[in-house]
Amino acid sequence: MSNGSVFHGVLSRAPRRPAAGAAALFLAVGVLTACSGEPGGPAARRDDARGPVAASSPAAPPPRQRPQPSEPSGAPPWSAPAESPASAPSPQDAPQAADGPLKGKVVVVDPGHNVHNSEHTAEINRQVDIGNGRKECDTTGTETDAGYAEAAFSLDVAHRLRALLRARGATVTLTHDGDRPWGPCVTERADIGNKAHGDAAVSIHADGAAVGQRGFHVILPAQVHAGRADTSAIVGPSKELGARIAGNFVRSTGTPASNYVGGGTGLDTRGDLGGLNLSVIPKVFIECGNMKDPRDAASLTDASWREKAAQGIADGITDFLRG
Repeated sequence: MSNGSVFHGVLSRAPRRPAAGAAALFLAVGVLTACSGEPGGPAARRDDARGPVAASSPAAPPPRQRPQPSEPSGAPPWSAPAESPASAPSPQDAPQAADGPLKGKVVVVDPGHNVHNSEHTAEINRQVDIGNGRKECDTTGTETDAGYAEAAFSLDVAHRLRALLRARGATVTLTHDGDRPWGPCVTERADIGNKAHGDAAVSIHADGAAVGQRGFHVILPAQVHAGRADTSAIVGPSKELGARIAGNFVRSTGTPASNYVGGGTGLDTRGDLGGLNLSVIPKVFIECGNMKDPRDAASLTDASWREKAAQGIADGITDFLRG
């Protein structure tokens, strides 16, 4: 299995605000060294690297009324802003705000996978063109050992993120809202964002790596120019978007940067993801934690932590869009 591309370099623009909170811990050490909704990542990174989860293990809905606890060095090229923009804490859908700091902006939110994908293996396993190769339409995603599905997690965080962004005046487009029997394919997810003329897009995921491999990472698009894929116009702004999200995510959640991807930076660059390859708007993926690690799983299954995760992502998008 091919390894993801390793990212070297710094942001195209210097961070506009000083580091704050937990992010400062990462800024103090080391140097920059360096699943996404699609298969083909590094070995032991997530279910996508191993291929789709078997259809005999369907994604389960979030557990109800089950209490959960909450919770390597490098020099990440991001910093958290000193202040968090105003937000609405409700995870429920909110009416479109008439005004706010993101008035006139369009944000595309892509909840990774679909809880019904395992019931439609023929459809999701068919090959689609991602520009520089062919891959499965979609995958089933991973799940915690207790059966909490990545697809359920990603949709929950997407709903919370939508409410926060709408409260700030943004127009929010979801690639799906749990209202489809399967998919959409990774190609369609990219097309939805492109047709919405989004100012920024984020695909929400959780990883499926080995126990002991912990933390979040943000995946940035690599330079890809093949077939109908051309990321040259979005690599720079996507790098900044990813750095803003990473800095705010660690500050909001207290979750460390991945200890197994990105060399402690919380950032990774890949050219094998159709959702990034085919996007013409700034876009990143975020792997919010490792569902197979008990400590990360405790956070991912905690509703209050998921609200903090949505807050961090929203703050990063807001910081990016406000310039």
